Amino acid sequence: MKVALIQQRYHGSKEATIAKTLEMIAQSNADLVVLQELHQNEYFCQSEDTAFFAYAQNYREDIAFWQQVSKEHDIVLVASLFEKRTEGIYHNTAYVFDHGKLAGKYRKMHIPDDPGYYEKFYFTPGDLGFEPIDTSVGRLGVLVCWDQWYPEAARIMALKGAEVLIYPTAIGYLECPKERYDELCEKENTPEEKQKMLDAWIAVQRGHAVANGIPVIAVNRVGSEKDSSCILEGICFWGNSFVLGAQGEFLAHAGEEERVITVELDLKKHAEVRKIWPFLRDRRIEAYNCLLKRFCDED
Repeated sequence: MKVALIQQRYHGSKEATIAKTLEMIAQSNADLVVLQELHQNEYFCQSEDTAFFAYAQNYREDIAFWQQVSKEHDIVLVASLFEKRTEGIYHNTAYVFDHGKLAGKYRKMHIPDDPGYYEKFYFTPGDLGFEPIDTSVGRLGVLVCWDQWYPEAARIMALKGAEVLIYPTAIGYLECPKERYDELCEKENTPEEKQKMLDAWIAVQRGHAVANGIPVIAVNRVGSEKDSSCILEGICFWGNSFVLGAQGEFLAHAGEEERVITVELDLKKHAEVRKIWPFLRDRRIEAYNCLLKRFCDED
């Protein structure tokens, strides 16, 4: 199948951003299209502001809109939306549409709370577990951003039959005002430290591909977005969206520019890797009880 990753910046408004997204989808000519995390708006979690809950008010209309896009373009579409479940309960939710039908959804399980990424203020942790979504192009293991750092999530998806892992993402470097540079970002803003962060982000996901013997798709936003709280100057999203094969090899890798990344992905070919490297077969599940604890002690 042909896969397209829409690596995009925020264009100043929901309407302008969506217009650009539709333009990029139209030029992709793909079977599976993956959009980045919370792709309709700016990454609003840079500060804690109750005004941003209004972004989820019309989420049912947003679902219907992207479902129609999936139908019109005859594609499987992964869309990341701000879901209002009821008053006081909101989720960071990835919806999967299959040629105009809702195939399933995943509510982000791991929620960060760090400078510039105050997601715990907005999102309730997901309650749907780690369940692959069956589509016409295969069984998709859809996760979201911060989930990338947790091998348990990737492993569970693989054990439940996911044929590919997909991560809509919003991650980048913190940009700091000069007057607070030393306090906030001295260590994080050196070129060496920035490269370490980017390399770690890629490396952990390459590990998921290798350890589970399945391809990985990660699509990240690009561009600089300001922080309304004025504590930070904002985040410069580093892009670098990629597709990995089941042995961790790069099938596609973007830079920091806005673009459509396309790649041909043969899931049957990648499934053969598990026969060569049978890591799932050799797991010692009787020795893993400690993973169900917050930390492991002698007991």
